Amino acid sequence: MPVVVDPEVCIGCQSCVDVCPVGAISMVDDKANINQEVCVLSKECLDICPVEAIKEED
Repeated sequence: MPVVVDPEVCIGCQSCVDVCPVGAISMVDDKANINQEVCVLSKECLDICPVEAIKEED
């Protein structure tokens, strides 16, 4: 299941950008954006997000 960011919840803290082991997350308009082609589903971003803006998509 892909990991996605809810832009309405994301506060732009960049914690997920810093923790991503493959650099799949960048900031776009002060919100996290996950490049699905690069993401290896380490899910470290899920654990680090302070507002739970990152979730697994069904």
